[in-house]
Amino acid sequence: MPFTCAAVIDSHIKALGFFVCLRSRNNMRRPDNVFLWNLTAAVFVLVQARPNMKLSSQSSSSLRSDCAGNLMRLSLDKALAVGNQLEVEAINGTEYHVLTPTLAAQCGYSMASDPWGNTRIYTSLMGCYVDNKDDAMFNVGLKLQLYKTSSSGVISHGVMQTCSYTRWASKEILCDRNYMEVSNYMATPEPQTETKWSAQEVNDDSKINNSPGASGAAHGIWKITFLTPEPLSMLLREAEQAGYSAMKTSSRLVVRSPYNTAETYSENVAGIPMEVLRVSTSYKSQHGLSVVNLAAACPTGGVLFTEAVISWYVPRRISHLMESRVRIVEVHMGINGQKLDKSQMATRGYSLSTTDFHHIIEIPVGAPDGYYKSHAPDYQYHISYTVEAMLEVLWRAENTQDDTRYKVLFPITTPLMPRPLFVEDHTDLAAGTFSVYLGKFLNDVELRNITFSTGVLTVEESNARGFTVQEHSFPNGTKSFSLQVAFNSDVVLKHNPEPVATTYFLPLTFGFMILPEETPFAQSIELQVSLQDVVMPRLSGTCDHSQFYISVEYGSQGPNFQTLVGPQELTPEVADDYEFRENQTHFSLVMPYTAAATVFEVITSDSVRARLDMLLWDPINEWVLDDLYLACYFPLMTTTCYSNGTITAVVAKVQSVPHLDLNSLTLMDQSCKPVFSDNRFAHFSFRADSCGTTRTFFDNYMLYENEISLSDGVAGQTSPIEPEYRQTISCYYVVNQTETVAFSHKPMSNDPDAEIGFGKLMVQMRLAQDSSYRHFYQAGDYPVMKPLRQPLYFEVELMQSMDPQLELILENCWATLEEDRTSLPSWDIIVDTCENHDDSYVTVFHPVMRDARVKIPSQIKRFSMKMFTFINGNNVLKDQIFVHCDSVLCVANSQADGACRGQCVRPSSMRSSTHQRKIRSTDSIHQMQISSGPILLFKSNL
Repeated sequence: MPFTCAAVIDSHIKALGFFVCLRSRNNMRRPDNVFLWNLTAAVFVLVQARPNMKLSSQSSSSLRSDCAGNLMRLSLDKALAVGNQLEVEAINGTEYHVLTPTLAAQCGYSMASDPWGNTRIYTSLMGCYVDNKDDAMFNVGLKLQLYKTSSSGVISHGVMQTCSYTRWASKEILCDRNYMEVSNYMATPEPQTETKWSAQEVNDDSKINNSPGASGAAHGIWKITFLTPEPLSMLLREAEQAGYSAMKTSSRLVVRSPYNTAETYSENVAGIPMEVLRVSTSYKSQHGLSVVNLAAACPTGGVLFTEAVISWYVPRRISHLMESRVRIVEVHMGINGQKLDKSQMATRGYSLSTTDFHHIIEIPVGAPDGYYKSHAPDYQYHISYTVEAMLEVLWRAENTQDDTRYKVLFPITTPLMPRPLFVEDHTDLAAGTFSVYLGKFLNDVELRNITFSTGVLTVEESNARGFTVQEHSFPNGTKSFSLQVAFNSDVVLKHNPEPVATTYFLPLTFGFMILPEETPFAQSIELQVSLQDVVMPRLSGTCDHSQFYISVEYGSQGPNFQTLVGPQELTPEVADDYEFRENQTHFSLVMPYTAAATVFEVITSDSVRARLDMLLWDPINEWVLDDLYLACYFPLMTTTCYSNGTITAVVAKVQSVPHLDLNSLTLMDQSCKPVFSDNRFAHFSFRADSCGTTRTFFDNYMLYENEISLSDGVAGQTSPIEPEYRQTISCYYVVNQTETVAFSHKPMSNDPDAEIGFGKLMVQMRLAQDSSYRHFYQAGDYPVMKPLRQPLYFEVELMQSMDPQLELILENCWATLEEDRTSLPSWDIIVDTCENHDDSYVTVFHPVMRDARVKIPSQIKRFSMKMFTFINGNNVLKDQIFVHCDSVLCVANSQADGACRGQCVRPSSMRSSTHQRKIRSTDSIHQMQISSGPILLFKSNL
């Protein structure tokens, strides 16, 4: 029946951390009980008897055989073995014996294979099926059958190796992977001719070590007594059936036992666990019955580990093997069954030392004769290091001068060593790319896939998506992997912890596979970076005589916010009422000042100050992204007096009386209520001689007055914290004046006539900090200090005008010592719109270009002059100057004469050389006067 993993584990293997797993190849056309090596995972030899067949030897550079003392060693390179399954047959003359694990341990064969298929097969020169010539020449024959896992093909390799070995000690003890062997020199050589035993008991082919199951008389061995420690006797055939082997050669008696049998036992020697075999062998010779006591003791432990060094301790004195007094003659260490000399040990960093109780071999972890292997217990990355050490000791008994050679092949594997993976974050902020390095791994690890926030991608799929996945190899045999992902990839999660910052978050799980076992494990990491890269949305607005104009720039996050217009959200339905327009970068609104979202702050006799409150709101994070509080005056005639004696009045609800019920307002006669009212306005219309209107005469005027207030019926219901509402209505009429009203017909025009109104325009003059005109001195910065001849950059601007037809002209500018613009002395800077050519440091006009701040360049003038001071002779009158200007507003492109023709348009021949300022032009719309703050002369002490 097939072997299972549990069926072939013994204590020796357990102690060394090895395991065996045998797999049958039922899909191959072979007998059911044939088992094969899988050279990518196996540890022991699989064997089974096969019919006789002719050897067909095939040579291969991947097969190497050599002799290692009392062993023959056969090596298979992974290039030959990897991916195949191996069957090993021992050749005995013309017979082929497929080796099984039991037969291999019984007959002196062992096998070691690393996970990649590098394989070594050891054969004891005293093993079964070895052609032994006088214990001096040994012919070992093996046949290897390699079964391709991907096909039904079979490759055969025949190996014949002859080893010469004559340095036999009186006693040889061999501890191999799966068996213990002891051989003892027989003082009286056995004749090679027929003895007194019958032909039935004698094997004519006695030079070939017979297989188990042959007649005990053929070996001359009669009985084996196992000392366990209680004696247990077995005939040879019984011992062979129990898995043991005993035979005689021309000069030696050989006994072999697998580990962990019923007749072996464990014992601590100098603190080291040993597996012990003690037998008493009775055999027939021509002199009668001889009894030889044999013993073997093999270490099953004694290894200490650090991260850097493996220390293997073997007892120096083994009581079951040594006489009372012995002398150590030779001590050698080796690797993979081959002894090393001192120079080889020094090159590899190995050491061999002896104390009173132990022989100690020290091997650096990672030495080149071993190999590392990856593991993933609990899906965590670990590594182990495996090396096959050998100790060979020769000692001599002082009383008998007999030598004993003690040889141990001892595979060592370190405990699993955790290797937490290092993560190097090489994220490039300038390039906007996550970059991570993950390692280090052994070469038996492959990256198979990466789990992103959107799903799992193989390495090939990741590269196809534009991510960069690379493998990096290092000279020490390790490697790492790297991944690059752009911030704007769809697998990157984004979050805004604050309005102006974005956190980019890349969760990753790397899926690895350990070969050849295909053991999976994973490593999760998270990459995160925060950037101040958010361009906030921005609100801006202006007004004209009747409407608010609002513009909203989206910023870098797009329209991902809520817009609140007054108390209500800007829904599509609300937007339809406000001339909503949008594109990819912004949207705009046009809103009448009477819209429900506005509030009235102040009411005058001819205007109302209305305010619009807007808010950009992030409802997820509850952030105010931007706000705007825009208040403007709009023309509103609250009282109109008609010549027929009718008076109309308008009442608007103001913010200071938010709960005012306009329908509850009355005139002085409380029966006179509004002719119309809503939640914003109430309209009254009444005759001058009604509703309690009073009349007063003075000079040639007649005054009618009334008052709008809350009726007595509701006055007591107002909140005590709200003021009483009063609004006085007054109308003046001229007495004894005749008004003539004419009527004439006129064809209708397509353009309605605009009603003449009144307003205020302001002009400001500012001193810039440099010629870029981006930064200006504020009111708190004056007086400004400037060195002599340092340029002064002035800007004069018409404020709050949206009319592109208006142009600002600087008519005259001059400097004085005092703040009074008419004080003397004074010095002309601009004369009749032009520079003063009598000045040795001529004034320079600077062009004004349209940009984000400058909307109408014609309404801004810029000029510069050099800092100076007034002197009288050689004396400085004062260390300060004030600059004053007269400016005019003109209709652009005016053809009129005077200042409105433009800034400095007079021919040079007509420019006055005097400092007298001309009378301002009658073509100007409006003339304004402006002055700067004090500018102090900066004096250096140097």
